[in-house]
Amino acid sequence: MMFSLIGALLAVSGFFTRDDTAMYQRSLNINVNLWWGLFLLVFGLLMLFLARRKS
Repeated sequence: MMFSLIGALLAVSGFFTRDDTAMYQRSLNINVNLWWGLFLLVFGLLMLFLARRKS
């Protein structure tokens, strides 16, 4: 669940700062917060699903 929470926070932060091109200039204009947030959110939900399915 912690991965999902951190991923959701990162995704929301990346979504609201998506128009700030100066912020993402060092990362080749890739919104790293949004993409890693979505990845962590999906990963956390997958782990949570697998943990619930096991028990």
